[in-house]
Amino acid sequence: MSETATGKKGWFARLKAGLAKSSGRIASGLSALAGRKVDDALIEEIEELLIAADLGPAPAAKLAAGLAKGRFGRMVAADELRAALAADIAAMLEPVAVPLAIDPARKPHVVLVVGVNGSGKTTTIGKLAKQLGDEGKSVMLAAGDTFRAAAVEQLQIWGERTGCPVVSGKPGADAAGLAYEALEKARAAGTDVLLVDTAGRLHNKAGLMAELEKIVRVLKKLDPDAPHDVVLVLDATTGQNAVAQVQTFREMVGVTGLVVTKLDGTARGGILVALAERFGLPVHAVGVGEKADDMRPFAAEDFANGLLGIE
Repeated sequence: MSETATGKKGWFARLKAGLAKSSGRIASGLSALAGRKVDDALIEEIEELLIAADLGPAPAAKLAAGLAKGRFGRMVAADELRAALAADIAAMLEPVAVPLAIDPARKPHVVLVVGVNGSGKTTTIGKLAKQLGDEGKSVMLAAGDTFRAAAVEQLQIWGERTGCPVVSGKPGADAAGLAYEALEKARAAGTDVLLVDTAGRLHNKAGLMAELEKIVRVLKKLDPDAPHDVVLVLDATTGQNAVAQVQTFREMVGVTGLVVTKLDGTARGGILVALAERFGLPVHAVGVGEKADDMRPFAAEDFANGLLGIE
């Protein structure tokens, strides 16, 4: 087996293990329903099961109705239900499985990373920096969450780990001014990618919105097209709260793509299906752990199979 194939198999095993809580809930529910004739009552129970796994009402109804096609009135085994559901979920997710694309013509390509505190935002930036560096790209980090000393320290640790320079200021410094300084430095150095961390204090929505809008406004003074991507980091353990976060951050700063973290800590992995169906935003990557290699580009079929516990 090639190194690439081995790596892919290793990642799928980690993804499947990470989704075990979610797949266990769905698989046990389907097993309990299997061996019955497919009728309206069974379809309704499958729909309720999918809603309970955080897939969201609209996708759950669509998927349950899909199972009824060609099977109505006949007995179905649990494996058949799981395989059919996995195939339909993969088809639903395929359009949003879009890796983060860095434009080599931009020096730097600016990625503004947003999300509530505790979502794994700073760790995600570190992991992105590592992966982009492994691809041969030069990366600079901007510690724009100036209110949380721990976030600055965490980013500096990732900077040391990945060999990426980190632009930071004093606690409470103006985040927009820091982002401007980082873009100036990245331009002067001919850096490929600038990753900008931001604060995530959603309890003060008006203040956070003003700060994010100011960062965008100031970046545009140097590059009218910046930021080139606005990536929202979501913690899968929050379940349906993730929907509200996407809505809020889209209003604030025009989110262009998502990264979903902590899939290994929840039975709510189905939230990704709900987000895909509701917003259609690109899902760039998913995370199932703390290490740099525990975050990879989102693959629809792998995720769907992992969610249903299929090898």
